Amino acid sequence: MEKPATDAVQGWTKVITPMRGLFEVPWRELWAYRDLMLLLAWRDISAQYKQTILGPLWFLLQPLIATVAFSFLFGRMAGLGTENVPHFLFYMAGLVPWTYFSECINRTAHTFTRNSHIFGKVYFPRLAVPFAAALSNLATFLVQMAIFGVGLGVYLWKARTDPQIFLEPNWRILVFPVLVVQMAFLGVGVGLIVSSLATRYRDLALGIGFAVQIWMYGSSIVFPLSRVTDPRLRELLALNPMVPIIESVRFAFLGQGSVTQGQWLVSCGLSVGVFLLGVVMFNRTEQTAMDAV
Repeated sequence: MEKPATDAVQGWTKVITPMRGLFEVPWRELWAYRDLMLLLAWRDISAQYKQTILGPLWFLLQPLIATVAFSFLFGRMAGLGTENVPHFLFYMAGLVPWTYFSECINRTAHTFTRNSHIFGKVYFPRLAVPFAAALSNLATFLVQMAIFGVGLGVYLWKARTDPQIFLEPNWRILVFPVLVVQMAFLGVGVGLIVSSLATRYRDLALGIGFAVQIWMYGSSIVFPLSRVTDPRLRELLALNPMVPIIESVRFAFLGQGSVTQGQWLVSCGLSVGVFLLGVVMFNRTEQTAMDAV
């Protein structure tokens, strides 16, 4: 932390002191280093598919391949209902947001271990790295949502002559940016918590990828929440913050989704709470992280 020097005789203009306050988060510094965050985000985007044959086409192929696989395995073979929504749109409406959320966790969870060579040489607000990861993931997310939009347009055209296709996009699409921010808060928050604890317990960094995969199957990706007939079990599943988000996305774009206003507000509260807890833990850990990494 920088502050004005109190001893003018020494001629110093600034004095650098350690920041020890638990809730002293350098928000102003983060804003001052916004250009650095953009550069780090661009670095992540350009390095992700560097020296690959298909390059940026992976932005398109990843959600398409996953959606086709889910449509065949769970829609065709397992016969799980999708509320009269085409399998392609149903699964893509869940997989694209989930991919953004999970990538925010996976990239943020390794902040200290993967950037120790930088943190040990130069100072800048350490929170800039996980925030930059969220920005780089956002670019991928927007491209994939554009693909989803094209598919939605195609099926809306087909629905004009096919009564078996039921799609009803509605005004709740306007709330979609809020859902994206909520996903970013939740994903970055979980990643910050794991990153903070992983400086002492390396098993967390190794197991977070597997835990996120298990989390997906309880997040209304494979089946809609309406398929759960037990009201108590449905309310229990709705406590998973990602379930109201996924259901809200489907309800906004496809017209099908089982989510109440109360469930979504609880999800928002949990997302903000996890984010603030992660920021506080990360802010505390960064002061001694280089000694533990």
